[in-house]
Amino acid sequence: MPTEGDALQQARTDYEQHLRTCRQCHADTVPCPVAKHLLRVYNNARRNGTGRQG
Repeated sequence: MPTEGDALQQARTDYEQHLRTCRQCHADTVPCPVAKHLLRVYNNARRNGTGRQG
């Protein structure tokens, strides 16, 4: 069963990989809607992980 740390790491990896491979993110200085969504998922995972520990 995946832990919260695994979910956080996966969300971060997904976001960073998207930024490296997305043509729109490379062409524009503004992140595309998918990048915004992935960042939101990462921030939510981070928030959930720190809220339960502290």
